[in-house]
Amino acid sequence: RRIRPWLVLACVGVPAVVAIGLLAGTVRDGVLEHRWIAYSLFIGLTLGGAPTLWAMLRPIPARAIVATVISFVGMVVLALVQETQPAATDGGGGLGGLFVAGFAGAAAMVLPGVSGGYLLLVLGQYVAVLDSIDAFKIAVRSGELAAVVEAAWPLAAIGVGVLLGIVLVSNVVRWLLERHRAITLGVLLGLLLGAVAGLWPFRAAVLPEVGSVIRGETIATMSEAEAVELKYRPTAVYTPSGMQLVGAIGLVLAGGLASIMLGRFGREADSDRLGDDPIAPS
Repeated sequence: RRIRPWLVLACVGVPAVVAIGLLAGTVRDGVLEHRWIAYSLFIGLTLGGAPTLWAMLRPIPARAIVATVISFVGMVVLALVQETQPAATDGGGGLGGLFVAGFAGAAAMVLPGVSGGYLLLVLGQYVAVLDSIDAFKIAVRSGELAAVVEAAWPLAAIGVGVLLGIVLVSNVVRWLLERHRAITLGVLLGLLLGAVAGLWPFRAAVLPEVGSVIRGETIATMSEAEAVELKYRPTAVYTPSGMQLVGAIGLVLAGGLASIMLGRFGREADSDRLGDDPIAPS
């Protein structure tokens, strides 16, 4: 029985690592070049976690509703504040930013229903993480030791963040669920529902204006503006076409269904493994 948790971790972790390694570049390009498709899927995958938290909350006490409303409003306010910032599509970060990204992504793995992808988007590290993974893959293929070592540092920062995130957050969440279950789940539900406010899919990267500052550099000419990489350009809301709107709704539904099915599979696995553990997701 002692080896079973490690087998489960390997069965989940190994395919995940392989998939991330193979698809990092493709997913990054999809987020940058086909934002409405990627973000519509993100919305569906995010909302698909709501039934899991709802089931864990029943019967729903008043304090859980209050916690949900407060955290929901907080997420909406955060999204509105971000809308006023001239942020790029998704900038790159240093080792510290990648460490935080790894920590946040790992934390989301142990928070029922919470989207790790959204946390990375909020931190502006989603594309940066995928860039780091893709750069390491390219360095390995090149066979140059110096390139591999250089590309490994960002992955090391992410990896340390992931390990600490899993260890620390899993214990904190378990403690909170044991002592303040309803409030904790209410906060998580509000965070999940409010996260959608920051995932509006119908935004596109636009050319930075002459005189604007991108990554600490002032754009002096249009040629400099056109040379700015897509991931560093600001974004602007646009009106979607009818086809895009229908497609987005379909992708939201597909993402939500996939998330619900995965959540149901996970609950069944937890039920078989933990029996009647009162703090296990159910």
